Amino acid sequence: QVQLVESGGGLVQAGGSLRLSCAASGSIFSINAMRWFRQAPGKQRELVAAMISGGRINYRDSVKGRFTISRDNAKNTVYLQMNSLKPEDTAVYYCNADIETLGNMNRGYWGQGTQVTVSS
Repeated sequence: QVQLVESGGGLVQAGGSLRLSCAASGSIFSINAMRWFRQAPGKQRELVAAMISGGRINYRDSVKGRFTISRDNAKNTVYLQMNSLKPEDTAVYYCNADIETLGNMNRGYWGQGTQVTVSS
């Protein structure tokens, strides 16, 4: 069993900052990619940032220069530092990871989501 547990969401004023964390636990052999998605009410889930094995990082254009994805491999944890937050960043943020388990099974996993609300 593998679990992803997010934390760090909350309510913040526009211009403020939040740091999201996502910790993976369970029968993990390797983590090949970790990503942050978000879904606002009435909208499709969208990719916010991704960190692929080898160090490649991608951001959606609307968060470039404001959000930073990072990873602590020893803790199997990925972070999303969000600065200069805007009301349009309000959404449920989900962690996603491509994980190979100790049983050599590869699949994607999702966290339960954490709410980020930015007030104007």
